[in-house]
Amino acid sequence: MRLWLKDSERRPDPLPARTDARKAFFAGTVVWLLALGAALILRDQITSAGLDWWIWCAVIGVGLGLFGLLWVQMRRR
Repeated sequence: MRLWLKDSERRPDPLPARTDARKAFFAGTVVWLLALGAALILRDQITSAGLDWWIWCAVIGVGLGLFGLLWVQMRRR
């Protein structure tokens, strides 16, 4: 096994894989929306347990997901 190859012996680098990040951002945003809906339905129990930050965490997750969707859409143009 050699640790160093001459440039003439190297194979060319592979082309970057094309992906669609919109699907990932959309799926994540949907999951955060479901979490926000569950947190709002269970708001009384969450508040009494002192876990109000769960609701805000879901709100921020939805916001970041929407920002990510916008960002990916702008980069595609």
